[in-house]
Amino acid sequence: MQDALPPTTPRRTLLALLGWNRASYFLMSLFAVLVFIIIVVWWPLAVDYFATADPRYPLWMQLDWLLLGVFAAMSLLIMARPDLKADARIVLIGFAGGLVIESWGTQTNLWHYYTHERPPLWIIPAWPIASLAIDRLFRALGHFFPAAQRPGAFKRLYWLIFGVFYLLLLAFVWPTLDKSLTLAALALCALLILTPADHRGALLTFVAGTGLGYFLELWGTTRQCWTYYTLETPPLFAVLAHGMAAVAFWRVGLLWITLTRPDGLLTRLWQWAVPPLTPR
Repeated sequence: MQDALPPTTPRRTLLALLGWNRASYFLMSLFAVLVFIIIVVWWPLAVDYFATADPRYPLWMQLDWLLLGVFAAMSLLIMARPDLKADARIVLIGFAGGLVIESWGTQTNLWHYYTHERPPLWIIPAWPIASLAIDRLFRALGHFFPAAQRPGAFKRLYWLIFGVFYLLLLAFVWPTLDKSLTLAALALCALLILTPADHRGALLTFVAGTGLGYFLELWGTTRQCWTYYTLETPPLFAVLAHGMAAVAFWRVGLLWITLTRPDGLLTRLWQWAVPPLTPR
């Protein structure tokens, strides 16, 4: 007689559906600590934000439901089937990439923040959090669009979508073509587009980044947290740029994995520089 299967409880069913495990709670705890640190360090900004509340109206009418919705969605996403080793790589790349992107945009006046910082350090942690959420969206999309499904279609869509994006990029940054940071951004995007590592992976990452980027840009521009020189709320390019940024971070992650494999360049350089200790 076969052993009875363990009973399925509503709690187990819910956790399986959400994809939560022990690492999920650890990751969410780090997220909460990061938000707390940002609030404490930049307390005057939090005070200014809460000072906009009007006691004449009910609280529920003044809540920023878009911000709360985006925050809740990103929290659920980053907790879904985390892999702490892979997530650590995503977070580090997100921090570095976010700092580079924000520095480029604010230094060239393509956009500016209401605090007039170039760039504001308090916005940088949003990039790795968004990167984790995009990673989860990418994995979810992968279930609906398997790798073996019509690779030729992915390739054609890739060149169409990224070709149109590059034209939009040129049009958007045209006023800053005399800036070295803009020229570097154009060269980097061209390099990434012209050397696709995986057409399907790049497309799904672009779609995931664009989808999340729309809601982030909608909140930021309509609340005047940041403003683009075109004064659009938000510009189409800015939304698509989140997709391109996600692709850039993803490609850096793939390069890092390749370089740190047992036979990778960085691994061999490390072994050469730090030879293993031999017992006497």
